[in-house]
Amino acid sequence: MGLVCLLCATGIAATLHGCADSGVGTAVSPLSAGGGIQHIVVIIQENPTPDNLFHGLPGADIANSGINSAGETIALAPTTLAVRYDLSHAHSSFVAMYDGGKMDGADKIPIGCQAKASNCPPPNPQFQYVDPAEVRPYFEMAEQYTFANRMFQTNQGPSFPAHQFVIAGTSAPTATSDLFAAENVGFPAKAGSDMEAGCAGPTGETVAMIDPMGNESTTQFPCFEHQTLLDLLDSQGITWRYYAPSTGSIWTGPNAIQHLRFGNDWQNVIIPQTKVLTDIANSQLTQVTWVIPDGRASDHPTQNDGSGPSWVASVVNAIGNSKYWGNTAILITWDDWGGWYDHVAPPILNSYEYGFRVPLIVVSPYAKKGYVSHTMHDFGSLLRFTEEAFHLPSLGHADSRADDLSDCFDFTQTPTPFQPFVTKYDASLFSERYAAPAGPGR
Repeated sequence: MGLVCLLCATGIAATLHGCADSGVGTAVSPLSAGGGIQHIVVIIQENPTPDNLFHGLPGADIANSGINSAGETIALAPTTLAVRYDLSHAHSSFVAMYDGGKMDGADKIPIGCQAKASNCPPPNPQFQYVDPAEVRPYFEMAEQYTFANRMFQTNQGPSFPAHQFVIAGTSAPTATSDLFAAENVGFPAKAGSDMEAGCAGPTGETVAMIDPMGNESTTQFPCFEHQTLLDLLDSQGITWRYYAPSTGSIWTGPNAIQHLRFGNDWQNVIIPQTKVLTDIANSQLTQVTWVIPDGRASDHPTQNDGSGPSWVASVVNAIGNSKYWGNTAILITWDDWGGWYDHVAPPILNSYEYGFRVPLIVVSPYAKKGYVSHTMHDFGSLLRFTEEAFHLPSLGHADSRADDLSDCFDFTQTPTPFQPFVTKYDASLFSERYAAPAGPGR
């Protein structure tokens, strides 16, 4: 049963489309009338697989070992969240690790060590898992609410295209193109930094495009023009904000859509991301919210300082301790697999969809308690959940074929009261020390 009909069956939204005829185009979700979900918060972190970040999570499909290209069994070894090396997560690395579905090519993924890092890389660097003690808030959220065991990255590549899929269900340059933006943005030799990616980037900036045959033989300026979920929200008067550490990073999805970057909607892109904490405290949370991390709190190798779990928990705690808790769904996911080993082969739709598993945690008073979802989800599921919750049409991309996360919710249960998560770092760290943002990883 989909989210729409589940809500109708439970009486929460008897007029939501798909169950009964109702006026299409109402500015307020029918969910509002019955309580239900009136606010959606999507928190995007960086670069793990479930095998890497949720090792030992009860009930989840997590491997203790993997197979390399020589057919050897490699035991996954513990490491720290703030590792000093980065693994390639380009499309070519996906192809190497996937190896036609055998999932035995992780050892072929290139490695880049941080300057002056000692003992780098360690043995079998792709076959590592984060010590659960370092990410305790993530485990507690997953154990208390819902963890999605079959959440796949929609695209087979890194952050820039992933953040396009998160807001639009595609990384194509136009609605009718058969190409996808496939890689991170490349910069001219004398251009600036990651803070200049997208529509506001320098002349000569390019991104590689992948065609239906899997070739990356063309490039273009990384500024696209097509409809996004943000436009659907606008059309129905649904308020939204996109909190990010900088205007032009490869993680700031709206920056690569021309009408968003240079139109009135740009006022809804809020810099820095820490303002989300203030807005929640001041009762100014919009109906749909995206929260993008600073590099130090992102979980991205060579960039993060271990504060990511505290950052995410601080946002969750702020919502949980506010008036918004009773009608909010918080969707916490990670934008790509980061080059880490995962043992589950994704289904392949075309030359660029789908990618490897990434974690997804659903936190809400209506999220199933202590539940592990084995239903297939992808970034399109985040879009479809939002479309159904706010009575929006489909974008016609990944959202049109994705599930709607309905198996993660039980709208008949007594709403779960919120219990704050204990964090290593206080929320004040992010508003004070992190007010000056650090750029994203590549």
